Amino acid sequence: MRVAIAQLTTSAEKEANLSKARTYIAKAKSFGADVVILPEYFMGLATPRNGILPVDLAEPLDGPFVTALRQAAAENHIYVVCGVYESKIGDEKRAYNTSVFINRSGELLHAYRKTHLYDAFNHKESDTIISGENPYTIVETEFGKIGLMVCYELRFPEIARQFALQEAAILFVPAAWVYGTLKEDHWETLIRARAIENTMFVFGANQVGNMYTGRSLIVDPMGVIVASGGEEETLILADIDVNRIERVREKLPSVRDRKPEFYSN
Repeated sequence: MRVAIAQLTTSAEKEANLSKARTYIAKAKSFGADVVILPEYFMGLATPRNGILPVDLAEPLDGPFVTALRQAAAENHIYVVCGVYESKIGDEKRAYNTSVFINRSGELLHAYRKTHLYDAFNHKESDTIISGENPYTIVETEFGKIGLMVCYELRFPEIARQFALQEAAILFVPAAWVYGTLKEDHWETLIRARAIENTMFVFGANQVGNMYTGRSLIVDPMGVIVASGGEEETLILADIDVNRIERVREKLPSVRDRKPEFYSN
């Protein structure tokens, strides 16, 4: 399985971002990737600094942005994961922070609405984003079971563990990790921790530029960094041996050895 992370800078112009997404989807395919992961919020840059609200950019999942991503996935015969703003009928102030998971045929397999919002480090995501209430559901693919969570949710080990308990082998994490004191350190540490404690591959696909740190990561089930990005736009590629999951879990059966009867309350 070859996976590509498109570590990209987004702008306030949706059409420009969509054009860039198409370019990197095709580029990932040209390198033989089976999957390409784009960052959280890639539909558009909406921050207090530029005065644009997520709801200003948001669309329904059958709108032009996701429809174009589905077309690009089908044209290139590649799985696509991307962070978008999803509109909600009746809410004129906020939108969902949604990550879409599209298969090679252009079918929307899963749309995950971020549940744990980034109300930390002087940010208040909940002012402009609606918290999702969807369950943590795995996506079945020919490569195995895959979980999907977003950015800040790396700080909640319970989420990744839900996927591990559903026998997920891989976790995709679109992100827009905001820079700040120790933040890059937290980013790497948390991705490696989620990989090690759940013995799964974790792919952190981060935005870069603007207020975001870059340094996207691909980490294996033993916490080894397989590939990483720096501070520029780039396409990060890695060949993944999905059978390594079984080999690691055979010698490190930490998920199997849980004793949930001791964990209540």
